[in-house]
Amino acid sequence: MSKIPAALVLEDGKVYGGTSFGAGGTTFGEAVFATGMTGYQETMTDPSYRRQVVVATAPQIGNTGWVEQDNESSGIHVAGLVIRDLSPAPSNWRATGTLPQEMEKQGIIGIAGVDTRALTRHLRTNGALRCGIFSGDALGTPQEMVAAVQATPGMVGANLTSEVSTTKMYTVPAIGEQRFTVAAIDLGIKANTPRSFAQRGITTHVLPAETTIEEIEALGVDGVFLSNGPGDPATADAAVALTAQILKRRIPLFGICFGNQILGRALGFGTYKLKFGHRGINQPVVDHATGQILVTSQNHGFAVDAPAGDVLQTAFGGVQVGFSSLNDGVVEGLTCHDVPAFSVQFHPEASAGPHDASYLFDRFILLMSENVSTKAV
Repeated sequence: MSKIPAALVLEDGKVYGGTSFGAGGTTFGEAVFATGMTGYQETMTDPSYRRQVVVATAPQIGNTGWVEQDNESSGIHVAGLVIRDLSPAPSNWRATGTLPQEMEKQGIIGIAGVDTRALTRHLRTNGALRCGIFSGDALGTPQEMVAAVQATPGMVGANLTSEVSTTKMYTVPAIGEQRFTVAAIDLGIKANTPRSFAQRGITTHVLPAETTIEEIEALGVDGVFLSNGPGDPATADAAVALTAQILKRRIPLFGICFGNQILGRALGFGTYKLKFGHRGINQPVVDHATGQILVTSQNHGFAVDAPAGDVLQTAFGGVQVGFSSLNDGVVEGLTCHDVPAFSVQFHPEASAGPHDASYLFDRFILLMSENVSTKAV
C-alpha cells in the first residue's frame, strides 16, 4: 500500500489528508459524492463524470479490481477519486488488473484514507465544490493549494460535449432480427445504451454531437436518442436546436440524463444547477403515468426547471413532468402529448444496475411502432 502523502483541498479552504494511489501529481475538478455500493468502474468510465472528482461513500473500493470488458467508454473520465479504504487485493475471477494499476496507467490521481462520511456531509451542507488532489512533490502549503483550486473553472458554463463525443459515426447492430434503427446523438454516451437497444432488435448508429438533421434523415432511422453527457446544459445550443428540428419532423425521440435536459430546453424550459446533485444507484423516482416507484441509477448536477402536475403548453404542444424524485421533487423526466417524445433524467440502461427502469426502452419501441403505423395509414 502506498505511503505517499496526499491532500484533498476544497475551494472553501477545507483540507483532508490521506495517501496517494494511482497516478501522482495534481488534479482539479468538482467534488461530488456517489452513493453506490458497487459499480465504481462503471462510474469512473462514464463520460458524464468528466471534470468531476468522485467521493465514494462505500467504505472500501477496489475489491473487484478492474475488468476491461466492463468499461462504459474508451477510458476513465473522472478527474480523480476519493475513498476511505483501498482494497489490498481484488477478489474477482473476471479482474484483468487492479484499480490502482489502471488509474496509474491512465494518469488518474486518487487519495485514500479520507473520512468520506464527514466529507459527504460537508458537501451535502455546502454543495458541490471545486477541489484539487495534490500528492507527493505536488503538495504545497494549505494557502497555496487553496489558491490553486480557486483559480480553476466551475461546472456552471462548462461546455464539455466536444471532449467526450465520438468524432465519426459507428454502428452497433441489432442482436437477432432487426426491428428498428435509431440514431443516437453522442453527448457522452455509455456503452450499455446501444447494447440495451441491440438486445431489443434495434440497430444503433452512434453519431457525433454536431450531426445535422439532414444527416439523420439520410440514414432513414425510425427514432432518435439523446444520450447522457457532462457539463452545463445551458451551453448545448447546437443540441437544443437539433432537438427542436427533430420534434418539428415528429421523429420519435427518447432522451436520457443530459438528453432530458436538452429536450427540456428545446421545449422552452430552463435548467439550473443542483446544490449537490444526484449520484448513485439507489435514487427513488415515481413514474407519474403508472404510480410505480423506481429505484434508479443517477448522475446529474443540473436539472430541468418545470412544475410537476398540470399539462404545460409549449411550442410543440402539451408536455407534463413524467417522473419526479421522491427525495427532493426534482424533475426526473418529461412526456410530450402532441409529439412522439419523452425523456428521463436517470439511467434505465444502468450497469451495474438497478434495472427497475429498463422498461423505458420498450416504451420507446412502442413510440416508434405507433409512428410507423401512423405513416402506413
